[in-house]
Amino acid sequence: MARNVSTQRKLITTAAAWTIGILIFFPILWTFLTSFKTEAQAIASPPTFLFFDWTVENYFEVQSRSDYFKHFMNSVVISFGSTLLGLLIAIPSAWAMAFAPAKRTKDVLMWMLSTKMMPPVGVLVPLYLMFRNTGLLDTRAGLVMVLTLINLPIIVWMLYTYFKEIPGEILEAARMDGASLAKEIIYVLTPMAIPGIASTLLLNIILAWNEAFWTLNLSAARAAPLTAFIASYSSPEGLFYAKLSAASTMAIAPILILGWFSQKQLVRGLTFGAVK
Repeated sequence: MARNVSTQRKLITTAAAWTIGILIFFPILWTFLTSFKTEAQAIASPPTFLFFDWTVENYFEVQSRSDYFKHFMNSVVISFGSTLLGLLIAIPSAWAMAFAPAKRTKDVLMWMLSTKMMPPVGVLVPLYLMFRNTGLLDTRAGLVMVLTLINLPIIVWMLYTYFKEIPGEILEAARMDGASLAKEIIYVLTPMAIPGIASTLLLNIILAWNEAFWTLNLSAARAAPLTAFIASYSSPEGLFYAKLSAASTMAIAPILILGWFSQKQLVRGLTFGAVK
């Protein structure tokens, strides 16, 4: 009886997981299929799923109209640059909060997290004027700085959680052996927290890659990433759904491939320290 209940529960859980997975993946699949349709087929009612005249014309038109590789390189530089800069700042900060906490450390962490709840449009105008006056508008360096700042609370919180799971006695032993603070962080703490650091890095690359608000408002042509590449297919005359789907597929494909090949590391990092 108990075995039957366990089997039924497993089947229900599996069915629920597959259902949720399909619901999440379906918009991506629909976008992919639409990218191979003509504009007339893309807006046809009722819509066609698989039985239509497949064409790759949209991809050629997208590439001829926009420099995909330029936008792609901007996304790579901005997402990886902001994540690495964030890690350089967050690792010492998380170390201090985890192993040398002050009286208000928890308050500081909560304050950092609360900044993520602020509507970005509330600071857009002053930030835009600052960037314009300092020459950072429509530059990779400017976007790297902005994305570093908006994702820094998440990076610090994740690393703080991982570092708290590392026994402080190990770091004390390193100090007794004469390790300086820099060596303690680089040669002792960092290798032990590699799963957590890797998952933090991957998650923040994804967040920076998908960021649209700041990249659309603080870039125009030179530093425009793939989010701006997608937005360029929306016009006052309407949406070109097939071409928009082709641009979206080209924009999300690299990050989907990265996520697919790094999923084990990501899961391992996200569950780091969950079971003692």
